[in-house]
Amino acid sequence: MKKTEESKKKLHPRNKHNTLYDFDELKIYVPDLSFYIIKNPSGDATIDFSDPKAVRLLNKALLMSVYKLTYWELPKDNLCPPIPGRADYIHYIADLLAESNHNSIPTGSNVRILDIGVGANTIYPLIGVSEYGWQFVGSDVNPVSLEAASYIINNNPNLISNISLRLQPNKKNILKNIISDTEKFNVVLCNPPFFKSKEEAYKQTFRKLKNLQGKKPKQTLHNFGGLSNELWYEGGELEFISNYIKESKEYKNQVNWFTSLIANKDHLHPLKRLLKKVGVAEVRVIDMQQGNKISRILAWKY
Repeated sequence: MKKTEESKKKLHPRNKHNTLYDFDELKIYVPDLSFYIIKNPSGDATIDFSDPKAVRLLNKALLMSVYKLTYWELPKDNLCPPIPGRADYIHYIADLLAESNHNSIPTGSNVRILDIGVGANTIYPLIGVSEYGWQFVGSDVNPVSLEAASYIINNNPNLISNISLRLQPNKKNILKNIISDTEKFNVVLCNPPFFKSKEEAYKQTFRKLKNLQGKKPKQTLHNFGGLSNELWYEGGELEFISNYIKESKEYKNQVNWFTSLIANKDHLHPLKRLLKKVGVAEVRVIDMQQGNKISRILAWKY
């Protein structure tokens, strides 16, 4: 196995993606990936990360080789997330849970996790079940995404008894309609929509593709991955998490830790102010870094 890249050293120590991708192994799991493997300026194998088909095939190969899935397919319009960063979130949550478990990570189906906005990709439950055997409930506002997620679950026998899905019937709600009156969760996960509108999402994606390709993108703006509920929300990330925080108060006796990814660090100050207002007992900000990308987990408990 090749030595770790400098950028990958910043992943969580337990992250299985801390080494360079072994494309010789990956293409065994997904042979079509071989058509998209190229050489970078250093002569190492890689793919064109601005090519949605190449990224999907790479993700599929990673899930099959590292997390032992036997099936993973996405509708072409759904979000295809970068797996190393998603794995980091799961591992940092495991560390958080270990603090109240004699510094030992709790494993098995007694640990119940709610994933808000699970999407068709089902990434967090897939990794959480594989790494720690946790029990997941995934919610989403899009029935088509849940249908695709259900197909992934039902075609991987080890997932069937560990992941259940629920439809959120009201796009304005986050926890309401999902958490029943009697159930409890150790943690709620959330990767919130970042953009305020479709136009903002398109513009940002155009810039991202241009940076990756070094010229005007080959793909049109309509070819990027992600449905509306996955990418934008009226008011953007700040409004979504603010609503999430307000709702969390109603479930303070049923959830140990509420958490969310925060892409924009400028949102931390107003969100902390809101958390103080609703009367939380503890707030954590956990920094994560994947290469040049920096993100954070905001966690709170009552």
